[in-house]
Amino acid sequence: MSSFSLVGRAAVVTGASRGIGAATARALDDAGARVALVARSNSDLRALADELTNDPVVIVADLADGQSPNAIAEHALDRLGHVDVLVNNAGVGVRTDSIELDGVTVDQIHQVNVRSLLLLTTALLPSMIERGRGSVVNVSSVSARVGTPRRSAYAASKGAVDAMTRSLAMEYGPQGIRFNSVAPGAIVTAMWERNRAQPGVVEQIEMQTALRRWGTPDDIASVVVFLASDAAAYVTAQTIEVDGGMASTLDLYGGAV
Repeated sequence: MSSFSLVGRAAVVTGASRGIGAATARALDDAGARVALVARSNSDLRALADELTNDPVVIVADLADGQSPNAIAEHALDRLGHVDVLVNNAGVGVRTDSIELDGVTVDQIHQVNVRSLLLLTTALLPSMIERGRGSVVNVSSVSARVGTPRRSAYAASKGAVDAMTRSLAMEYGPQGIRFNSVAPGAIVTAMWERNRAQPGVVEQIEMQTALRRWGTPDDIASVVVFLASDAAAYVTAQTIEVDGGMASTLDLYGGAV
């Protein structure tokens, strides 16, 4: 089990105030990492930090702000000294008929899901290159793998995440940096709260999932910790679907998420 240990390592998690981000921060802390928590809500981050044991760092920032990636990187490096693990979890999504999309909405989605993700990554890469190791885990989506109606802009942004993951893995693999994506399926988080309240949605998603259940944030967090650790030392340029089998079996049950 020592290969899963992150003792002595420093991690940054964006979108850490709730859901998958908060679960990931807890899991990294449990594995021994010191974690910098990044999100917009100071109170939520402080509450989470109180649960952690390895001297966590709170960074209040909005990735919709074009200046935030460099500011987050500077703050993280100042407080942590170096960064070994970056989890790009923060993201926004819109579920709407595609003909109703406008340029502002599309730009907002890509600002957070693509532009800020890439710029934060490149701002922290020199710290990893200097140490000759690092793991970047990007949170993608099953929507990048299968056609999901009314999510074209969101799906496009997550497809971009997977593509940049592969490109960065090839570019910085020689420096010892690994890049992988985790693609969640239907996870019980605030993002799904409104849809889950609609009659029949919970049951429909269960029928479209091989394991016949919704995922939890902890299901995603455990895979992120694996990818961050030496247990995944020879794993890079991958998109790992953590979706209960949804992306591979969805057509068998009809419909779409």
